[in-house]
Amino acid sequence: MASIHHTTMTPGKLELLTAWLPKQSWYVGDGRTPELVNSGGFRLDDPQGAVGIEFMIVVDTTAQDPVAYAVPMGYRGAALEGVPDEALIGTAEHGVLGTRWIYDGVHDPVVTAQLRALLRGEATAQHQSDSDTPDPTVTVHGTGPDDGFVVRVNRVLRPAEAAQSSSGHLVAGWTRPNGTAARGVVATVAPNDSLHPGSDR
Repeated sequence: MASIHHTTMTPGKLELLTAWLPKQSWYVGDGRTPELVNSGGFRLDDPQGAVGIEFMIVVDTTAQDPVAYAVPMGYRGAALEGVPDEALIGTAEHGVLGTRWIYDGVHDPVVTAQLRALLRGEATAQHQSDSDTPDPTVTVHGTGPDDGFVVRVNRVLRPAEAAQSSSGHLVAGWTRPNGTAARGVVATVAPNDSLHPGSDR
């Protein structure tokens, strides 16, 4: 399992996301610079141990009704070839690992493969900040992806439990700015013809 290094990262993840998030087509802000807080998330293990995988839930507190976003991220020790420019969230200097290239996870093949494995019951969600610690609050409902199906990441999260459906749903929790807990569907399994920006494709 991946080890979590409790060290510095410059610039920090929230700083990188503050600049990157408003440029995305699914961002629902009104043009103001977002004020983001890390409100939840989880990690997955790369079986090869090369890519760090984090599903981060950030909340923009500038809106009257704060908005929660799901941002899957792949942390790499070198640039990822063959992905669009907008896939790169940014680079940062890690206190232990050196320069890290941080990618939007829907464009990172290792991230998407492990997300599909999680939905099939072949991987276990890990705690966001503790090494070797499963996170039982991240739950999978329904049937995972197979041929002809894709995994869609829900970028803007709505507080709701998993829908009653035979298709797979990944549910995770986060904390609202007022301290109350929320849960919502982070990813769903969908037919291949339902792809849209922000999906695993």
